[in-house]
Amino acid sequence: MVISMWIEHKMNTRTWELLGLSVERPCVCMLESNMWEHLSVSNVEKVVSEWLPLPDVAEMLDVSVTKVHALVKDGSLLASRVGERSIRAVPAEFIAGDHILESLRGTISVLHDAGFEDNQAIEWLYTADDSLPGRPIDALREGRKTEIRRRAAALGW
Repeated sequence: MVISMWIEHKMNTRTWELLGLSVERPCVCMLESNMWEHLSVSNVEKVVSEWLPLPDVAEMLDVSVTKVHALVKDGSLLASRVGERSIRAVPAEFIAGDHILESLRGTISVLHDAGFEDNQAIEWLYTADDSLPGRPIDALREGRKTEIRRRAAALGW
């Protein structure tokens, strides 16, 4: 309810009209429409089935949580805020046993160079591509990093 009140306060009448929503009761219309879904569950949460909170990643890698934050900051890992509590978490498939998937860092770098934000990069890695076939993350786990990086680099052009 607080979110919808904030939205009602921040958006002017013209914005509601452009969205095709009732100006008289915008919050009710927004709750009734599918648009509300985008505010509650991100696309990233829809495409990734298993997430690891940063403390769990730290335990698996046998490093401190501060080190995991540094790995996210320097582009070795991608993280997103997920769940009801909006905690930072890493897709579970980014971790291979007790280390980070080896081909991940370079691929993240290529995606960032192509203009992708972290959430967009995660979505791309987890979205199936018929020409691969499968998802880019699966191809990386199979050792096909050159093909995936070539495709990621082409996205920036």
